[in-house]
Amino acid sequence: MGKYPMIFHAVAKLKEADIQDILVVTGKDHMGDVVNLLGSGSDMGVSFTYKVQDEAGGIAQALGLAEQFVGDDQMVVILGDNVFSDSIAPYVQNFKQQQTGAKILIQEVHDPNRYGVPELQGDKILSIEEKPAAPKSSYAVTGIYMFDSSVFSIVKTLKPSGRGELEITDVNNAYIANGTLTYDILQGWWTDAGTHASLAKANELAQELVFGEEFGKLKL
Repeated sequence: MGKYPMIFHAVAKLKEADIQDILVVTGKDHMGDVVNLLGSGSDMGVSFTYKVQDEAGGIAQALGLAEQFVGDDQMVVILGDNVFSDSIAPYVQNFKQQQTGAKILIQEVHDPNRYGVPELQGDKILSIEEKPAAPKSSYAVTGIYMFDSSVFSIVKTLKPSGRGELEITDVNNAYIANGTLTYDILQGWWTDAGTHASLAKANELAQELVFGEEFGKLKL
């Protein structure tokens, strides 16, 4: 993805936000390759822990695997197929000051029906609808989330969706229901690699991104 393996993008953004303790969750088919690529993290100035998601059970299920790793702390989640230009450091600082609840980052897009779409009212999100036929805004919920440790209690209450997965949108809507979800608008460009077109776009945009030399030394 650009000059680096895709997973380096998430790692670099977390490190830029002064987050060094990183849990990597991936499927069992990919874990060996991921560990071989990333190692302990010492070459990058971070520390990796690994968890296997045995089968595709949804983002929220993968999130639940982080409970022991996170403990009572706050956490930042970046989905591995999200590529973006802006630093998340200011948003992470905002979340630290928030202390409890959750924060999501949203961005205006031309095809919101591909994403979770927030219904906005001023500085509040009223609801989030996954891949709606009639979107209630032109914003997409990016794959960048921040949660307090109460997220694990929420995950345990979730029921699988129609596609048999535990949905991250249901997690975010639970925070909305208790009045503790906030949002910031992600600046710069953002895309995911969810379609062939967006993968090509992400690769093109990512050519401009240059991370620290600790990532360059590991470049494939």
